[in-house]
Amino acid sequence: MKSFLCSVALSLTIGAVAAPAFSQEETFAGEEVKLYVGFGPGGGYDLYARLIANHLGKHLPGEPSVIPMNMEGAGSMLLTNWLYNVAPKDGTAIATISRAVPFFALTGQDDGSVQFDATKFNWIGSANDEVSVCVAWADSGVSNLEDLMTDGMVMGGDGPTADGEQFARIMNEVIGTKIEIVSGYGGGGAINLAMENGEVEGRCGWSWSSVVASQKEWLDNGRIKVLVQMGSAAHPDLPDVPTLSSLIESPEDKALVNLILARQALGRPYVAPPEVPEERVRLLRDAFEATLSDPAFVKEAEQAGLELNYLNGEKIQSIVEDVYANTTEALAARVKEILTP
Repeated sequence: MKSFLCSVALSLTIGAVAAPAFSQEETFAGEEVKLYVGFGPGGGYDLYARLIANHLGKHLPGEPSVIPMNMEGAGSMLLTNWLYNVAPKDGTAIATISRAVPFFALTGQDDGSVQFDATKFNWIGSANDEVSVCVAWADSGVSNLEDLMTDGMVMGGDGPTADGEQFARIMNEVIGTKIEIVSGYGGGGAINLAMENGEVEGRCGWSWSSVVASQKEWLDNGRIKVLVQMGSAAHPDLPDVPTLSSLIESPEDKALVNLILARQALGRPYVAPPEVPEERVRLLRDAFEATLSDPAFVKEAEQAGLELNYLNGEKIQSIVEDVYANTTEALAARVKEILTP
């Protein structure tokens, strides 16, 4: 496992923010908090993390430096396993991981790759919930969902645990799309380049907030076509794009899709290892909430085109626990069969 510090950072807007009240007994003074990103530089998870890292430290007691670091691999499974089993359990190592990973024990391959219990993580919060989309490159000739079901397309993927590949397999199963997956790309940026170069015709599981933040010009000039959206509800920006949920009829398929879409509420979750002292978890959660309402942070997020819809750590904890408690063995077995390449 390799981790490295990226030099790219978003500009810091200096603003006057009232100092939160901290416990006199607990401080991060003299420490360094590392915020690990389970994906490569330039994608949505990375953009959000670097902006948050710019502001999080001033809301923690002792105002430690918060340093973003990328540890990509297997759709952030590499980082998740490391965080659970290896990372220091003192609040100085936190991470943002794929929203799919917490449910991977239910939805992924049963090959021993899951080396964590998602219900035992200390969830810190999320900056947004998420709607994901499937898009086609304009030159592919695929312009709508009907084309995807009749002619199909070749899409780029970054591993069987990543949203893109999992959503594509689910759609092939429940609505009969004909998506061929070329796996192994090193994140969304690499897939985008592959689309530009004509290696693949599109991608799925692309967060709408990332599309708007990083490739809005592609939307404006028609270089990509949005084919279908996946979320708990349709995004206001996409009133004419069909939702996957609206295309499902059978109760069995609805249960399958609901399990897959449960991750969307988590957006881009932030998490600390298990066994971090309760007081430190509280401080991390409070600092995250304060960051999301920090006027300087909000201004930078708006300038970067990043959507904000705060979800606290307790709610994420509840969602994860509820999904595990209510998923039947039969449903989990069906999902695993579909998602295993």
